[in-house]
Amino acid sequence: MRCPYCNQENTRVMDSRPVEDTNSIRRRRQCDSCKRRFTTYETVETIPLTVIKKDQNREPYSRAKIQDGVLRACYKRPIPIEQTEAMIDSIEADIYSNEGREISSSVIGEIVMEHLKDLDAVAYVRFASVYREFKDISTFMEELKKFMA
Repeated sequence: MRCPYCNQENTRVMDSRPVEDTNSIRRRRQCDSCKRRFTTYETVETIPLTVIKKDQNREPYSRAKIQDGVLRACYKRPIPIEQTEAMIDSIEADIYSNEGREISSSVIGEIVMEHLKDLDAVAYVRFASVYREFKDISTFMEELKKFMA
């Protein structure tokens, strides 16, 4: 690991510990040359996943897109960011648990909605209204009735 301060390659690990709720390890390192300390995070490299969009185009999976949609749905809701991040981690685990190297965007949307349903009703309805492209108030009410049942 290169030192971010002096760019030397010789660094040593001073402390390692797992990061709660994620599959990563936090490492405190010290540069042998300049003696400065810095932190690195080590995560497992996952198999590249391709998302099949509604129009059948394919694109690489992006956690940022899910994060953006969830954060928009949870906007101005009393949900701690830690809880939102934990839910996104759980969504991502569900996505990667599928056997194939490709997954449709509709499957991802359903996974996100299942998690949002357990987290916050308003966030769930917000996400569903965009994801399912509600055209009018009646489709909105149908979704609310399903949620209430």
